[in-house]
Amino acid sequence: MAVPEKYTAGDPWQSLKTFTTARIALGRTGTGLPLKQWLQFKMAHAHARDAVYSVLQTEKIVAELEDTGLAVLLLNSQATGRDHYLQRPDLGRRLHAVAAERLQTYAGDYDIVFVVADGLSATAANRHAAALIKTLLPLFREKGFTMAPVCLVQQGRVAVGDDIGTLLRAKLVLLLVGERPGLSAPDSLGVYITYKPVPGLTDESRNCISNIHAAGLSITVAAQKINYLVTTALRLQLSGVYLKDESELLYE
Repeated sequence: MAVPEKYTAGDPWQSLKTFTTARIALGRTGTGLPLKQWLQFKMAHAHARDAVYSVLQTEKIVAELEDTGLAVLLLNSQATGRDHYLQRPDLGRRLHAVAAERLQTYAGDYDIVFVVADGLSATAANRHAAALIKTLLPLFREKGFTMAPVCLVQQGRVAVGDDIGTLLRAKLVLLLVGERPGLSAPDSLGVYITYKPVPGLTDESRNCISNIHAAGLSITVAAQKINYLVTTALRLQLSGVYLKDESELLYE
């Protein structure tokens, strides 16, 4: 008697592993995970914890942006350290008074300001922020957009960009921030687009492009999406729930 093909083709989940870094088709030993998978889980958890406590490598990012022609400003939120930042999310959303005073000397009528914040994974910002900025700059300059100095914010969350945009008098804030690390992506970068930033805005006023990392959304595709949204936001003078990504992109 022939054995049905479905019993000889192997585990169909295995073929799906080529399409995702998610934890699928792990197998089992009795009621638990195989040793290899358990050790991989522990390692992924350690990478995620390391990402949360990682430090923004400001000198590295400044060096990588040196050939862009943009000034780079080093700023801090009101959180005094990493533990303080994690315990008081509200302080990560506001600029320190010294940083705010310094920004006033750079105030001008800009179209766009890039803000890089560590968020919950400085690892993501360290690996991807400069490359994304350098990919976007030629696209923005081709359209004649004026650029404020790039702002690097330690212990910063998304809303800190609202303070920066207001003080610099920028029409739009493009904030690059390390996302909450997962077990398959400790270095995922998110980008938040906010038109007419003012303190007190909430997330329905922003557009977000997330999951930017080597195994997720590529720098090239992310830049295409961001370029479309930024250009449209400045043209329509809005962002957030009223701005949709209707671009037709050629994906890699």
